Amino acid sequence: MRIRLLITVMATIVAGLSACQTMTPEERRAADEQRCMSYGFRRGTDGFATCLQRIDLDRRAESRAQSAEMMNRMAWDLNGPYIYRDRWRYRY
Repeated sequence: MRIRLLITVMATIVAGLSACQTMTPEERRAADEQRCMSYGFRRGTDGFATCLQRIDLDRRAESRAQSAEMMNRMAWDLNGPYIYRDRWRYRY
C-alpha cells in the first residue's frame, strides 16, 4: 500500500514538473500558427498575419497585467495603507 502511494506521489510530482517547462519561441510560434489555422485562416493571408499579431498582443498585455499586479502587491506589502481617522494614509 505504501509503495503504491509513493509511486502515485512521485508520478504526480514528475507530471507537475514537466508541466512547468516553458515553450521555446519556435514551439510557441508553431502553437500560435496551429491556433490560427484552427480558426480557419490560411498561411500567407492578411487574416493569418492579423491573427498571429493579435495572439502576440494579447500575450504581451497579459504579461504587463501580471507584472503590474505583482508590483502593486509588492508596494502594498512594503508601504501598505493604514486607517487614521476614517482616511487612508500611507506609511512613509
